[in-house]
Amino acid sequence: MGSDRPTAERELDVREIDGEPFSDIMAALDSLPSDESLLLINGFEPRPLYEVLEQRGFRHETTNPDPDRWYVKIRHE
Repeated sequence: MGSDRPTAERELDVREIDGEPFSDIMAALDSLPSDESLLLINGFEPRPLYEVLEQRGFRHETTNPDPDRWYVKIRHE
């Protein structure tokens, strides 16, 4: 992995999850301490997740270093 990879205290690569990863993402966010961030790695841009994050009091930064890899760094507001 190159320098285009954001840093975070926790990481969840949903490309490795068989099936719908939403519950795994929510569980990771529920256990995320307020002073830590989560790096979500996905194979596509998870646009539907952005509204859920906003409603739950999180902010995010998304980067797309290549067509099959999206990084979403998530933090508490």
